[in-house]
Amino acid sequence: MSKKSKTTTNKEKLVRSINNNVRSSTRKLNPILKTIVGKKVDVAIRNLTFSDKRISQDIKKTISSAVANAENNFQYDIDSLIVKEAYCGKKIVMKRFRPRAKGRAAPILKPYSSVTIILSEAKKMESHGTKS
Repeated sequence: MSKKSKTTTNKEKLVRSINNNVRSSTRKLNPILKTIVGKKVDVAIRNLTFSDKRISQDIKKTISSAVANAENNFQYDIDSLIVKEAYCGKKIVMKRFRPRAKGRAAPILKPYSSVTIILSEAKKMESHGTKS
């Protein structure tokens, strides 16, 4: 078994950033991640900045980290980066208990998630002809 490398066979370098301890469930993260896939990085960061969700700030930090990786490690142009993939997975669940009436206890589950953001360079489109 070989480890998945950061480069693929079609000479497209992928840049990724992983945030392993996000204090939210995957059910709350998935809709936010689906909205940023396929968008340019600056548009995705702008949308996350003005989002009402608390967890969007952690996702924005992960995207900013991936942009810094692209600039530092691969010398990519920041303006041409797009979010190729964004997904999350389950991590640990902290279990706490809350006292209830008649000596009972109610469980409180505090889930953690890991967020992975994968960026790639947008292909430069060449125009052929006069119509656009």
